[in-house]
Amino acid sequence: MDEQACPRCKTTKYRNPSLKLMVNVCGHTLCESCVDLLFLKGSGSCPQCNVPLRRNNFRVQLFDDPMVEKEVDIRRRILRDYNKKEDDFETLREFNDYLEEIETIIYNLCNNIEIIETNKKIEQYKKENRETIMRNKAKIGREEYELEEMLEIEKQQEEARRLELLAIEEENKKKKIREKEALIDELARSYEDASKIVSAFAEQAEKQREESKVVPAPKAATQFSTGIKFSRGGEQLFLPVPKQDEGPLYVHQILELFNEGPAAPPAQDIETKGYISHVRAENLAERAGGYKATMACQRALQEALQGLFHGG
Repeated sequence: MDEQACPRCKTTKYRNPSLKLMVNVCGHTLCESCVDLLFLKGSGSCPQCNVPLRRNNFRVQLFDDPMVEKEVDIRRRILRDYNKKEDDFETLREFNDYLEEIETIIYNLCNNIEIIETNKKIEQYKKENRETIMRNKAKIGREEYELEEMLEIEKQQEEARRLELLAIEEENKKKKIREKEALIDELARSYEDASKIVSAFAEQAEKQREESKVVPAPKAATQFSTGIKFSRGGEQLFLPVPKQDEGPLYVHQILELFNEGPAAPPAQDIETKGYISHVRAENLAERAGGYKATMACQRALQEALQGLFHGG
């Protein structure tokens, strides 16, 4: 890979390890010093393509290839206005055409193809879909706010758990120190056998540890394990589970197949009349999982006969 260098002053990363390359909307790079020199008079143009530039449009280059930087900037700018979702279209085909149109616009702007026509097309789209664009921007803003709120709640819960564990660990350390000091005092004051005193303290410590292992009754669950609450601001996130007296939660019904053509042979005929003579038999692992070659053959026959119709 070629050494990164400023195209204006020819400074490289090897000669200046602190070199910071910056890129603008045209996709060409300049080092930070050249950008400052370029805008000493308040305005400037790109030394490579002479496109008028603005100082506030320069940003630090993140990728080695400046064309990638240009595409990322253009894609971010286009997707701010072309922000429709699949729900905004009646069919999937219309949504796919919309996505293809976006990619065509981005490709044209990245490769300087029909720039004027493409920009006119973007302005026309913004004018015709102004309300939809604003509504989707507000929706995205709400979703980002809710996501940030969830992450903040999760962070707070994680911090609370961390502090609780630290407090428990600190209390256990203090307790061990108190037990050790009590044992030393008892050995110093008592005239009994030291081994008996040590055994008594050990039994008492073991008993206390067993008692501390008793798990308290769990509290009513009001949030997920990640710290996200079930509801926020009085708004319920999930539908209530139906009660048992309202009927069974799920009733299985056998799927009824509608076939316009001849009916496929039953599984018994497939096995006995040679339909699977040229089909690989299932092995033990496949059979344990519920698969049989008869099933695959019957499904293939159903799909083959689906498009056939009885003659009049």
